[in-house]
Amino acid sequence: MLAKITVKTQERTQLIDITDKVHSIVQKNPVKHGIVNVYCPHTTAGITINENADPSVQRDIIHCLNRLIPHTADYRHTEGNADAHIKASLIGSSQTLLIEDNSVMLGTWQGVYFCEFDGPRTREVWVKIITE
Repeated sequence: MLAKITVKTQERTQLIDITDKVHSIVQKNPVKHGIVNVYCPHTTAGITINENADPSVQRDIIHCLNRLIPHTADYRHTEGNADAHIKASLIGSSQTLLIEDNSVMLGTWQGVYFCEFDGPRTREVWVKIITE
């Protein structure tokens, strides 16, 4: 089963919590046991799992990535988004989560985030459920 989530970003660099959307997809497709893969088909965006209780964590992640990989530097890629490609490579394009009793298994403070590094844009996230 493959589902798609549309994400509209508002800023150049932004983390958007998509946990509820992933949960909803799993809930609509009853799965006793399995995995769900959350995949970003874009080269300047990614998917991560991190704390979703304190929004300052997302701000800190963005701030640190922007400091380590600035928007402008001595990049050879001339489209003006070389930093976004590097950030996306570091974060990664997918995360795999366990499903038990039709629920996505996440830790108490964890959430699934779409990571935009070249926005604002309209993006897709692909969600694939695999059963035992």
